[in-house]
Amino acid sequence: MKILITGATGVIGGAICVRLVEAGHEVVTLSRQARPAGPSGIRSFRWNPELELPPAEALDGVDAVIHLAGEPVAGGRWTPELKRRIRDSRVHGTRNLVEGIRRQSVPPRVLIGASAVGYYGDRGEEQLDETSSPGRGFLSEVCQDWEHEYQKAADVGIRVAMVRIGVVLSPTGGALEKMLPPFRFGLGGRLGSGRQWFPWIHLDDIVGLFEFALLNESVNGPLNGVAPEVLTNDQFTHRLARALHRPVFLPVPEFVLRLLTGEMAAVVLASQRVSPRVPIDAGYLFRFPSIENALRDIFRRMSR
Repeated sequence: MKILITGATGVIGGAICVRLVEAGHEVVTLSRQARPAGPSGIRSFRWNPELELPPAEALDGVDAVIHLAGEPVAGGRWTPELKRRIRDSRVHGTRNLVEGIRRQSVPPRVLIGASAVGYYGDRGEEQLDETSSPGRGFLSEVCQDWEHEYQKAADVGIRVAMVRIGVVLSPTGGALEKMLPPFRFGLGGRLGSGRQWFPWIHLDDIVGLFEFALLNESVNGPLNGVAPEVLTNDQFTHRLARALHRPVFLPVPEFVLRLLTGEMAAVVLASQRVSPRVPIDAGYLFRFPSIENALRDIFRRMSR
């Protein structure tokens, strides 16, 4: 297949490019800087997702689109300007992408788009799957509006699947890169009470889920991009410290997190007890369903 990928310069996008090229697919990308990601030979087109439709040339002959572009949510304190970019890069960017797709004389057959478990908001102990209602708060509202834009492609007969991504653990970049320094010095601790549920997934499995959704015609609508093993922040903290052979230090109180990061603290303090019911029911086999195996694999790769 010929597959167009947005957000290909990110951790997930770059890994998806590698996986699809190795599988024999032709990959083209859209990027603000129009620079290739992943393996050499990938053609890249410049696109400002908030302001314009994608170039028609980039969509020519494309069978499928994977949409990952979006301003990082954990990129700093949520100023009004950053919140605008977080929202507009997703909602306006997806709107422009879908409109560009709809204008093609022969549009792609499938659109696989990123969403986030932030869709569910802060839900405490409630068990959540893809049929659960949306939550409240800034991130939930962004995700709801984001997914509404994807639906406009489904309305014209394009198969649409949306992967609600959890915390992606990767050997390079991403959340784990920010967590590791204090843990390596024996200073890592739980965040807030530690009772909040922590929906995580190994990079290989989030890539695998996008590929699975791409290739399986039965997959439609939302699917949760999280591992089957459900952990609280406190449980994850202890497993990470154990994997590094380090002690667990004092917790970081909630008021300190809010003082340091403002409203963005909601990202790490929200409790989302999310299960990947749709992928499991559809037959996806997780490579790393448990945190111990996931961390062991990641640290092995990092030591190479």
